[in-house]
Amino acid sequence: MRIFVIGAGQVGTTIVEALHAEHQLTVVDTDAGRLQAVSQRFDVTIVTGNGASRQTLVEAGVRDADLFIACTSRDEINIISSLLSRKLAPSAKTIVRTGNVEYLHVWRERELDFDHMVSSEEETALAISQNIGVPAAKQTDVFAGGQVQIVELEVDSHVRHPQSIGVPLRDASLPDDSRIVGIIRGDQQILPRGAEKIEAGDRIIVIGSPRAAREWSGLMTRGRRRVDDVVIFGAGRAGVATARLLLKEGIGVRLIEPNAERAREVADLLPKARVLQATGLDPEFLQRERISQSEAAVFAMRDDAKNLYAATLARLQGVDLTIAIAHEAVSVRVFEQAGVDVAIDPRRLTAEEIVRFAHDPRTQQVAMFEGDRYEVVDIVVRDESDLVGKPFREMPMTGTLIGAIVRDGAAFFPHGDDVLQAGDRVILFTESRRVAEVERAL
Repeated sequence: MRIFVIGAGQVGTTIVEALHAEHQLTVVDTDAGRLQAVSQRFDVTIVTGNGASRQTLVEAGVRDADLFIACTSRDEINIISSLLSRKLAPSAKTIVRTGNVEYLHVWRERELDFDHMVSSEEETALAISQNIGVPAAKQTDVFAGGQVQIVELEVDSHVRHPQSIGVPLRDASLPDDSRIVGIIRGDQQILPRGAEKIEAGDRIIVIGSPRAAREWSGLMTRGRRRVDDVVIFGAGRAGVATARLLLKEGIGVRLIEPNAERAREVADLLPKARVLQATGLDPEFLQRERISQSEAAVFAMRDDAKNLYAATLARLQGVDLTIAIAHEAVSVRVFEQAGVDVAIDPRRLTAEEIVRFAHDPRTQQVAMFEGDRYEVVDIVVRDESDLVGKPFREMPMTGTLIGAIVRDGAAFFPHGDDVLQAGDRVILFTESRRVAEVERAL
């Protein structure tokens, strides 16, 4: 597939990293330095120029595109370049990134003729909401219309579950309606066979029902109570999108915003939320407003250093669950090392939603884990697949594990005697470098 990527920033680079091995990529950006960095890492064609210029696109060869991805940080550039692509390569799929939910609404009303539009703010809000639903998850995603949930959990060293941790998986007492599909120990991926054990410090990937995901959350870490009250630091677009979604779910929300005009605007926009005009960085303010009574705090300010500082203060005040949005890729690891419970990377979330369009057309959804080392893929099984009719216990052990199957609209979690059928939607875990091979096998 010939793919054009407009924008060599963090989203564009993540997309290139996921797709370069299997596709012919051309990357367009006005910043020659960014392009040089991309070309040094990946075998791609680079073009220095404005992606919203018809001449640049024509000279880059966009008429031959199969997939056009506009993912710069500027909405107008993305929209204009994609409109030009529609004219120059009408048969190509066009995917547009936006940072403004209003543009997303316009697209959904079919006022913009693109195949798909991805809102970074909406994806971020959804990820935060899902993490609040499973408070111990480092990362979580929902597949199959909410029937299947994928969670990444870090096994807390303080947890003592002698029936689950440190015993062979075949003998362990673990939640029903779920499967462990990956154990990550340091830099090593361990295939979760029956003789393997879950150890303290491991990261595990589980595919299961939403109920099972919540059980895993309580099992692998010191239990956290249900979250009913959230305080959000920063009433920018991401903070407001998150507040709006949490309010719909019946969760109480307090928003802290330093800009007085913005605070008044958001108070009018979200009458069910309590909006406080303050920096949120003053310990006396936090004590006075009883921030410690919130079960969770979300840090959505535009400055990563402020998010980290505010998260540290909130933890000192007694807030149990801290979730911070990272605006720089390096901040994700900094947040995690500093004790922030969950670090949300909007660029990775946006890239995940875009990358699936370059997969096999049977692919329904994709989620990336561990910096795109691994992927969870939702794909439909072909009639011609050699795996059709085989019991799961007879399938080759290749490092790819099927965690759930959606058959006739209902999800189940297969065991050794279950048989794969043509038309099944399988939700599987594999190394990213093996995705194309897995798609061919299915």
